Amino acid sequence: MEHQVAGHLIVRCLIEQGVDTVFGVPGESFLAVLDGFHAERDRIRFIVNRQEGGAAFMAEAHGKLSGRPGICFVTRGPGATNASIGVHNAFQDSTPMVLFVGDVGSDFRDREAFQEVDYGSFFGPSTKGFAKRVERIDDANRIPEYVARAFSTAMNGRPGPVVLVLPEDMLRSLTDAQPLPRVEAVQPWSDPGALRTLRELLLKAQRPFVIAGGGGWTPQAAQALQRFAENWRLPVGNAFRYQDTFDNHHPLYAGDVGIAINPKLAQRVKESDLIIAIGPRLGEMTTGGYTLLEAPKAKQTLVHIHASAGELNRVYQADLAINAGMSAAARSLEVLTAPPEVPWEAWTAAANADYLDNLKPQPLPGLPADAPRGAVDMAEVVALLQKHLPHDAAITNGAGNFASWVHRFFRYHGLAKGHKTQLAPTSGAMGYGVPAGIAANIVSGRVAFTIAGDGDFLMNGQELATAAQHGGKSIIVLLNNGMFGTIRMHQEREYPNNVSGTSLRNPDFCALAQAYGYAAERVTATAQFEAALLRALAADTGTLIEIPLDPEVITTRGTLASITRAAQQAHS
Repeated sequence: MEHQVAGHLIVRCLIEQGVDTVFGVPGESFLAVLDGFHAERDRIRFIVNRQEGGAAFMAEAHGKLSGRPGICFVTRGPGATNASIGVHNAFQDSTPMVLFVGDVGSDFRDREAFQEVDYGSFFGPSTKGFAKRVERIDDANRIPEYVARAFSTAMNGRPGPVVLVLPEDMLRSLTDAQPLPRVEAVQPWSDPGALRTLRELLLKAQRPFVIAGGGGWTPQAAQALQRFAENWRLPVGNAFRYQDTFDNHHPLYAGDVGIAINPKLAQRVKESDLIIAIGPRLGEMTTGGYTLLEAPKAKQTLVHIHASAGELNRVYQADLAINAGMSAAARSLEVLTAPPEVPWEAWTAAANADYLDNLKPQPLPGLPADAPRGAVDMAEVVALLQKHLPHDAAITNGAGNFASWVHRFFRYHGLAKGHKTQLAPTSGAMGYGVPAGIAANIVSGRVAFTIAGDGDFLMNGQELATAAQHGGKSIIVLLNNGMFGTIRMHQEREYPNNVSGTSLRNPDFCALAQAYGYAAERVTATAQFEAALLRALAADTGTLIEIPLDPEVITTRGTLASITRAAQQAHS
C-alpha cells in the first residue's frame, strides 16, 4: 500500500467522518495538514478565520447545528489558548467538537520550547479542565484510531469537546494507515422499570412541569418530546438558551427557564409538585441560582433524564434518575400510556397564557406608563424579525443584556420543525454571536440573524472579513449604548452611581462593517427598521444594522434609574 504523509491522513480521516468544513487559523506547526486540505479541496474546505477564538466559536456553532463534532485547527501555544474560549463554550453547552492543535516536534518536547504548552494540564478533565479528553498522537500509524475515538467521545454521553495534539514531526512522517469508518453516537436507553416509575409519579401529580434542553437533541427527538407532552397535556419550559427545544408556538409551551425569567413562570416552577427535566444539566442559570429548585434536594419531586450517568445526582439528588440519550428518552416517553383525563389541564393552560401575556411589552420601571420606550422600540423590532425572518433562520447572540430582547420576545419554531434555530452560549461568552451567525450561514445556507451589543461585537467583529472571503453572509443588528450593559446593571445595583470601567468609546460601526465588505446602515427610529431589514434579507452580502440605544433602557424589565433607586433603598 502506498505511503502518505500523516497530515494528509488526518484530512482523509475527517472526510471519512463526514466532515466537509473546518475552521481555523493557519500555523507552521500543521503545514502538512494544510497541504492535505489543498489535496482534498474538492471534498473539504478550510475556512480561514482571523482569530482562533472566532474559529473555535464557529466550530462550536457547527457542532450545535449538525449534532456531530465541529472541527477547528489552531497552532500551538497562543493559538490553542485563544481557542480555549470556544472549547469552554462547547463544554458548558454540551456541544460535540474536536480541536486539533499543531504542536512542537517530539524532539523538542518538555523543554519549554517555543510556544510549548502542556495541553493535558490546560484542557484536561484530570485537572478539572473543560475537555472530555485530551490526547497526543505520537505515532502516525494510530491517527485513524485517535480521530475515531475523538468523534466517539465528543458525541457519546454528554456531548462535549475533545482536544487532539499533533506534533509537527509526526505530521510530516509517512504512514500506510487508512481511515476508519464513520462513527455514530451510541444512545443509552431508558430503563423500563424507571419509565414505569415515572408514569406512576405522573399519575399522582397535580402540578407537573417539564424542563427540556441540553445537548444531543435531534428533530426526531424534539418531535417525540412534543408527542409525549401532548399525550399527557404537560406544560413545557425550555432551559436557558435552549429555547428551540420545544416549539414556542405550541399551546403547551410555558416559556424559557433562564435569565430574566417571567416571574409568573418562576413561581410556577417553585409551586410544581413534579419536575421532569429532560436533557438539561440544571445549572445555575436554569435554576435561578439554585433557587427555583433548591440544591442538593429540591422540594419538588424531581425526575432527571440525562445522557451522562456522571451528571445524574451530581448537583441534585433526583427522586428518579434516568440515564438516556435524548433520542432514546423522547421515544420511550412518547409511548407512556396517558389517562383520558388529567387534573392539571387548567394549570397547563394558565402556564401558556402567562407566556403569551409576557410577550406584551410593559412599561419599564422608572418610566411613566405613557413614556416612549426610546426612539427605537426593541419589542417592536423583535416583532418585525418574527414577521420577516424565515422559520428556519438561525438566531444567534453572544452575552449581554441586549440578548434579553430576543430571549423574551422572539418565538422559536425549533427542532420539531426540522432545524435548530437558536445558537447562544450558555457559558455566557461574549463575542459568540457574530462568528456563530457567519458559520451557520456558511455550513447551512440558511438565513442567519445575529443580535449583538457594542462591546460584544468588538470581541469578534473581525470575523466579518472571514464571511466576506468565504461567501458567508449574516444579518447583524448591533445595539450601541456605549457601555458594557450587563456589568453596568450590576454596578448600579451594587455601587449606585459609581461608574467605573463600563463606559465605551466606540468606532463608526457602519464604516467598520463596510470596510470588511458588509453592507451597513444606521437606524435611529422604529419606523426605519422594517425597510432596513428587508434590504438586508435581499442583499448579496451580509448586512450590519446599527441601532443607537438610550443607555437608560438597559433591559426588558428595568432601567438604570430603577435599578439605582432600588439599590440605594436597599443600601440605606
